[in-house]
Amino acid sequence: MSPDSLSATFAALADPTRRAMLARLCEGEATVGELAAPHSMSLPSISRHLKVLERAGLVVKGRAAQWRPCRLDGTPLAEADAWMAPYRAFFDERFQRLERQLRDERRLEDERDDD
Repeated sequence: MSPDSLSATFAALADPTRRAMLARLCEGEATVGELAAPHSMSLPSISRHLKVLERAGLVVKGRAAQWRPCRLDGTPLAEADAWMAPYRAFFDERFQRLERQLRDERRLEDERDDD
């Protein structure tokens, strides 16, 4: 994944309206009107959000007569997830160390209480 496409993915995910649209699209295709329904904003505003998602490659618009269904393309999300994998491993290791340390401290406290 190029740095520019990764930046576009994270920029698209930075907005709660766009994240809500992606969550809706996880359920299946939807029209622009269906995506707009839960939001109290104009259709032009919704269209601008969709354009950001399209530029990031997260949403693809189809064409079926007058109906223009939108669907989720998970490829950029998978690429972002792959980019984050080393960071996830880093934090997992730190949390495991913290857990061991807390467990050892609890054990020492229990031993002191038993004396």
